Amino acid sequence: MAEKKIMLVCAAGMSTSMLVARMQKAAEKDGVEVNIFATAASDADNKLAEEKPDVLMLGPQVRYLEGQFKKDLDIPVDVINMQDYGLMNGEKVLKASLKAIADGKQGEEA
Repeated sequence: MAEKKIMLVCAAGMSTSMLVARMQKAAEKDGVEVNIFATAASDADNKLAEEKPDVLMLGPQVRYLEGQFKKDLDIPVDVINMQDYGLMNGEKVLKASLKAIADGKQGEEA
């Protein structure tokens, strides 16, 4: 299976960096090949163009950007569950990200 790219966006990129580390640990444990990175909302457009992720996951504090990203992008865009984000539950956020990719790909092929 090819490596998947997961992009996380939050207000400043700080708290999401901790979540990235936990997601990577969960991915290693599960044997999933992923490239996970975080960025601040202000730099999201640059990162999208540069990295071309398979999914964009928004931190709860920037959920207001969801509609705009969904309109502008042809990749899945989802908001991270607030409880999983608050608890820094890398396993659950990783699973939600992979599910969004799988669901998104199905939607494109249909």
